[in-house]
Amino acid sequence: MAGPLLECIPNVSEGRDLRAVEAIAFAVRRVPGARLADVHADPDHHRSVFTFLGAPQAVEEAALALAAAVFARVDMREHRGIHPRMGALDVLPFVPLRDLTMADAVAVAQRVGERLGREHGLPVYFYGAAATRAERRAVRDIRMGEYEGLPHKLADPAWRPDCGPATFVPRRGGAIVGARDILVAYNVWLDSRDLGAARDIARAVRESSGGLARVQALGLPLERRGLVQVSMNLLDYRRTGIARAYDAVTAEAARRGIAIRRAELVGLAPRAAFEGRAPETVGLGDLAGNAYLDTYLS
Repeated sequence: MAGPLLECIPNVSEGRDLRAVEAIAFAVRRVPGARLADVHADPDHHRSVFTFLGAPQAVEEAALALAAAVFARVDMREHRGIHPRMGALDVLPFVPLRDLTMADAVAVAQRVGERLGREHGLPVYFYGAAATRAERRAVRDIRMGEYEGLPHKLADPAWRPDCGPATFVPRRGGAIVGARDILVAYNVWLDSRDLGAARDIARAVRESSGGLARVQALGLPLERRGLVQVSMNLLDYRRTGIARAYDAVTAEAARRGIAIRRAELVGLAPRAAFEGRAPETVGLGDLAGNAYLDTYLS
């Protein structure tokens, strides 16, 4: 793909109705110039992550098309899942990949957020590089209280949305739109049902508890699979990549007598994020070649 390249990675609160997931994916595919690279639907999380790339205008159009498809098919009043969420179109990040600045990605995020607020009556908060306030830079801070706490948040003048009305729409909730650098979403499945152990391991490896640099982590149950998971965001793969994260989780699990079942990559990752390791050595033996972000940059 030649020319400026922008990536968009919407996180949608639907991971069980595969017909709805496919309809949302189709909304992206039908936009000329937008290339859908990955769809990751998780029934336990009840969440799907879509990854698409292209020229900024095509990606902007695809993001709006995806949003319309989401709002037609996802009803938050019926949503129950293990992953934190605030709305049907929960998080919508834009990532500049080639021949674009972060300011370019912020401009796209702002235009999309404004249209979501105006055309869909959606409360929109900007995060990351697009944040309008320091306390809104992190998704976890905006999402505090989740969907159920959104009516109270919207009633607080300090949490007035950046775009759209301060009105709670039960079917849709709210959206968090922003611009950021490359993030690697990487999960390690433990061969155990011990949620307490998964949470302890997550606490040990995440940066906020003194663990690995630029790593966020949660311990989550995968009830449909009879396992637990350490779910991680590697915010800067140059400081902590997949290999270091896998080794840290493996070591903490071994201390508790727990084996690793497998790992999963959600979306794409730069080859450099593997830190010279083969995928099978970090639990990703079934990784497809098109999961490398580099594939789309050449």
